[in-house]
Amino acid sequence: MNRRINSFRDQPVSPDPGRRGLLAGMSGLLLTGAAAAVTGCAAPPPEAEPIDPSSLVYPPPPETPRFYYDRTIWGSNAVIEETSSDRFRRFATGESARGQGMSKPFGVVAQDGRIFVSDTVSRRVHVFDFPRKRYYSLGTKGLGNLSKPLGMAADNTGKLYVVDGTAKRVLIYDLEGNYQTAIGMDNGLERPTGIAVTPDGDRIYVVDTGGVSSRNHGVHIFDGRGRKVRSVTTRGGGEAEFNLPLDCALDKAGNLYVVDTGNFRCQVLGPDGGFRLQFGEAGRFPGQFAHPKGIAVDDDGIIYITDTSFGVVQLFDPDGQILLAVGRRSQGQKPGEFLLPAGVAVDVDHRVYMVDQFFRKVEVFRPAAVPEDTPVGQPVDIDLLG
Repeated sequence: MNRRINSFRDQPVSPDPGRRGLLAGMSGLLLTGAAAAVTGCAAPPPEAEPIDPSSLVYPPPPETPRFYYDRTIWGSNAVIEETSSDRFRRFATGESARGQGMSKPFGVVAQDGRIFVSDTVSRRVHVFDFPRKRYYSLGTKGLGNLSKPLGMAADNTGKLYVVDGTAKRVLIYDLEGNYQTAIGMDNGLERPTGIAVTPDGDRIYVVDTGGVSSRNHGVHIFDGRGRKVRSVTTRGGGEAEFNLPLDCALDKAGNLYVVDTGNFRCQVLGPDGGFRLQFGEAGRFPGQFAHPKGIAVDDDGIIYITDTSFGVVQLFDPDGQILLAVGRRSQGQKPGEFLLPAGVAVDVDHRVYMVDQFFRKVEVFRPAAVPEDTPVGQPVDIDLLG
């Protein structure tokens, strides 16, 4: 049974002394993150250390908690319980307890507790199925073989859409990983990266990052049969113009939110591609961006945008006003720490899934209003802005 829970009601999101304190703390996080440098290759996952989730709280005390660290997904061990024979084999061979791990994760989709993570190095999509306690992968066979899986999206008809940056097309699978079809091959995609799909699968939005010498930066709109309906791909800094966009997401009303990375902002387009709103600017403070990358929008209209330079995901209200930052930039490998955050997704239980490419992990954060023992993927009716 769904439970309706109010989370932000106790402290209004409009500016007040408490919120100014929250933003001041967030400002320190962003300034610290912006100063860190990215060096070396992806780090191997550390062996697990006992973590008290209640010790990782966002915002930190004395503010009222909004999110807690929930868990980290390193590999298949997140969903598959280890048997005694598995433990003996690890003892004898020195095998890692992580199981099937990730090489360089990029995008993430959360669908009723089934978590899909694209991997650009292992050229597949990892699937962590929490309700069914199983792991599998897709995109490694036949016509559905992937070369460089990037952004992903799922509709409500049981289809998963995966952008292949090398093949310059979108491959479509069922949720069990069976290849269905592909679109975009003959539509002039230059550097497809992100994707969003309406719940009925009738509209498919593909972000084309373009290139330094290209003038085609923006979004291509396809119908459910893969026919191009419209392109909004003018390079520039004006309304409905883009510069090296990377990702997109839809809200319940069908509005499209596009991470306009090169312009340090997020643009909102209507279902037909017309300009609606923009927010964000270049900077090091709350609500500003240094390298925005991934995006998700939940059922309350809250917008989640990761920033590679800050090492956080920033949360905005439907009007583009900053609410909160979750995470911290660090070259360590502790929970809640990031060096190259990428994709982000929100599931029906309002858990937030955030990919880190460098540390090869997916961090999971739980709203404070959702009980800790809530099963992964169980719908929870939560009112974050009520």
